[in-house]
Amino acid sequence: MEIIGQGFLDEARQCLSPNYDERPSGVDVDLLVIHNISLPPGQFGGRWIDDLFLNQLDPNADPYFQDICELRVAAHLLIRRDAELVQYVPLSKRAWHAGPSMFQGCRNCNDFSIGIELEGADDVPYTDVQYQMLAQVVNHIIQHYPAITPERIVGHSDIAPGRKTDPGAAFDWLRFKQRLASVDAI
Repeated sequence: MEIIGQGFLDEARQCLSPNYDERPSGVDVDLLVIHNISLPPGQFGGRWIDDLFLNQLDPNADPYFQDICELRVAAHLLIRRDAELVQYVPLSKRAWHAGPSMFQGCRNCNDFSIGIELEGADDVPYTDVQYQMLAQVVNHIIQHYPAITPERIVGHSDIAPGRKTDPGAAFDWLRFKQRLASVDAI
């Protein structure tokens, strides 16, 4: 796996979203945010995540979609349950993934972060292949953005407490950090 051009992962399926813009001038990328998503909530597979991030979500396809179809959001990357890697925004650009957020006194985490969605839910265990792919992807991102250290990898809940809960109690941080540190993950 390589990061090429303006921040494209060569092994990712490219599904470019319009929901990004330029990062502020002089801002270093030094934070990685882990999220989860399932659409409809608790259901996996299908095209709905792509549709949301591409602003094409059909509000009539599910009652839940009526409340979210107008959102303009996207993470940089998604790791599906089967470890398929999908890229929506180049890593060099500011994806609209964190919303109102703060990390160590700095607001607007989208400005200086990379967002990775895991297809999942707060209370559903993630798959082995998701942890493996997440560790591989994060290791490559850290090589390209060395200011992202293991201490600067957080959950959405860490930067938007009270508003967000993901990646949730089902995400095994210890397992992820061990995998990240292992030689097999590189």
